[in-house]
Amino acid sequence: MSDGTPPAETSSSPEEVSPPNTGPQDPLQTASATDRMVIEYLRARGHTSAEQALLDALDSGDPDDKGKGPETSTISTEELVKRLAVYAQKPSRPGENVLNDSGNVLQELTTMGNPTNIQNLIASIGAVGAEEILSLDPTDKQDGFTELEAWVDGSLDMYRPEFRPILFPIFCHFYLDLIQSGFKEAALKFFKTFASPLAPAHSATLHHLSTLFLPSHVQNDDLAQRFRNEKYVVRMSRSGFGLLIGWLTEGVGGEATGAGEGFSGERGKRGRAAVMRVVNNHLRFDVTASNTSSVSPNAWEESTGLLSSLIPQANGASANLTNPQVFNSSNGELKLGPAPVPEELRLEAERVLREQAVVERDPSVQYDSFSLRPAVQGVVAPSESDLPPLPPTFKTIDVNREVEKVRDARKRIRLEPSALTSVDLNSPQSGAARARALPSICAYTLHDAGEGAPCSTFSADISLMAAGFAESYIRIWSLKGEKLKGLRSDFQASSIRDSASIQKIREKGGSSTRKLIGHSGPVYSLSFDPLSGSAGPPKYLLSASADATARLWSLDTMTNIVAYRGHQNPVWDIQWNPMGIYFATGSRDRTARLWSTDRTSCLRVYAGHLKDVDCLKFHPNSLYLATGSSDWTARLWDVQRGSCVRVFIGHQGTVSSLAISPDGRYLASAGEDLAINLWDLGSGRRIKKMTGHTASIYSLAFSEESSLLVSGGADWTVRCWDVKGTGGPVVKPRENGSMGNGDSTIVRYGDGDNNETTDLLSTFPTKRTPIINVQFTPRNLCLVAGTYQTPDSR
Repeated sequence: MSDGTPPAETSSSPEEVSPPNTGPQDPLQTASATDRMVIEYLRARGHTSAEQALLDALDSGDPDDKGKGPETSTISTEELVKRLAVYAQKPSRPGENVLNDSGNVLQELTTMGNPTNIQNLIASIGAVGAEEILSLDPTDKQDGFTELEAWVDGSLDMYRPEFRPILFPIFCHFYLDLIQSGFKEAALKFFKTFASPLAPAHSATLHHLSTLFLPSHVQNDDLAQRFRNEKYVVRMSRSGFGLLIGWLTEGVGGEATGAGEGFSGERGKRGRAAVMRVVNNHLRFDVTASNTSSVSPNAWEESTGLLSSLIPQANGASANLTNPQVFNSSNGELKLGPAPVPEELRLEAERVLREQAVVERDPSVQYDSFSLRPAVQGVVAPSESDLPPLPPTFKTIDVNREVEKVRDARKRIRLEPSALTSVDLNSPQSGAARARALPSICAYTLHDAGEGAPCSTFSADISLMAAGFAESYIRIWSLKGEKLKGLRSDFQASSIRDSASIQKIREKGGSSTRKLIGHSGPVYSLSFDPLSGSAGPPKYLLSASADATARLWSLDTMTNIVAYRGHQNPVWDIQWNPMGIYFATGSRDRTARLWSTDRTSCLRVYAGHLKDVDCLKFHPNSLYLATGSSDWTARLWDVQRGSCVRVFIGHQGTVSSLAISPDGRYLASAGEDLAINLWDLGSGRRIKKMTGHTASIYSLAFSEESSLLVSGGADWTVRCWDVKGTGGPVVKPRENGSMGNGDSTIVRYGDGDNNETTDLLSTFPTKRTPIINVQFTPRNLCLVAGTYQTPDSR
């Protein structure tokens, strides 16, 4: 990772006072009359989680109140209705309270057969409704967040990126507090007022929270309970943390321009107290020793969030970790170098290359054998014993594949993104620089796709393209215009003697496209087998579907030959291992699985993600498998041991796509937060964050030199990124009248009009076509595919 990411040093939070431990007591015996009635109501209605939460709260209450005996004072009508109403909702309209008025309260409690004293108490209540009581607006949350936002915006430029991440968890807890207390209207007003600035980075979570309207929603929602039960980790420098504590305790520093009396006064104290409660109870600070000015603005959001359940427990650790770097470093060094070529296969490939050199009368061809497996500096290369089991002997197809790799390396177009960094794009030399830096992109557009095509892929030799459709079928096209002829089924096996006899039993007719039918749900992912490489067309195709199966298709017979069952939910992604023998699947059941084509049951189950495994990618040397999940994390797994060896935390949304560089060093991950993160696989640290897309990112691909990254997404664009560039926010000229120390530039943090980072080399727009797949050929031609959306489409 770059020097901008600080190491975590200590964990701090504002000082808290723990109550002394007293002897165990039944909290119901010491509860007030109000609390007892609420507990009886919750117990009768079956709200066990709410009942337990209230009992726990009573049990951990003020120790001075314990032992005083039950409270005998009467309660007000409004208090009772308020306590009861917030726990019920209308079955027909889930967003509304069923106990909207006292008549409903009495009717509901009467049908329950509750004790007579409660019914008599409810019967004496006048015409007062729960909505009238709940409409009272608690202003401490509104005031507290307004003041916190003003303090962050009024802080120095160097501290502002460091302070911004604290706004999101406090916003979430304030909203959940309002909903939990029954203040629905106040919560909606709070959400509408403050959610917009947080939406670009946290749109998925904010949308989820906006669907919670009642305490019952909060109690039954997994994400809300994670916010309640886990500490949200925030990274800060030592000086920044000191400023935050100063503001929370004294209200000093960071006053925005024109703020009048500032944060003093009773309203200011009340708002800061509300923020302090969230900070004390729900946040955990990782304070670093790094200087604020030496840290990249985007680095502060890395390794923040609800981390304790996302990080696997390290070997021998007794407590949950909250720093992913501790886990990553505990797993030791990875073997990221290229996989070795078996000695017999290498010698045979070299022999073929020497023969070709004689035939082509080009002596230099035989020296290309050194590029069979080029060495990668700075990484540990695996040995043959480290690789998954391989067949004991190689075939002619393996030799042809290795020979073609050498030819591809010789004829490959070298892409040099650095050529654009020192050239004025408006100058006459810009055309030559762009030709050196940017790839040629060939786009294939699907028209009249009906319900849509969720996936597509190309074969390595660019002879075939396949697309999976929501109508449960697969279509294959010949990109060379050749007829796709399958083998007939009306033949005797004894009649097959050689390759010539196989050609005789092929279909006479045919077309350049074929339709494969077998799935009973939308097809979400496809993958051609890599056995032939670029030396010839593939023999097999894998597919994954919503019907919870993966299927293997023969491209000789154009039929389904195996169905792999094991997942219990839709299978989102499927990928061949680079060796072509194994493949992996990722599913909604929160697992990834390793399969072999000759077995119908899985070989390994990779479990640990908290939500769907949405995407996966094998490392080029086949030792590791990367997975991306809806829990906002990516993980790297040891393929053979089945254990997680790296965890990557930094996205603020579902991880939708992954790519691993051909040199094995880098992992690129794209998320629903519209950001692409570049990770160093060896250390597990984030190198940089790349932004520019304005809608979901569907696919990523590295160039063969690992110097360029191409992405495609729902914003109808293909974008090219400089992998080696430093990145960071766009630097703009300093405005007239601004004061500085001679520096002529200023970085605009949080500029909402243009979020493109400096490593975005070029953007290629399409005609209303979301790009669902991008991939490079071995010679660095970029192929993309997408489905055209008509103007009247949904």
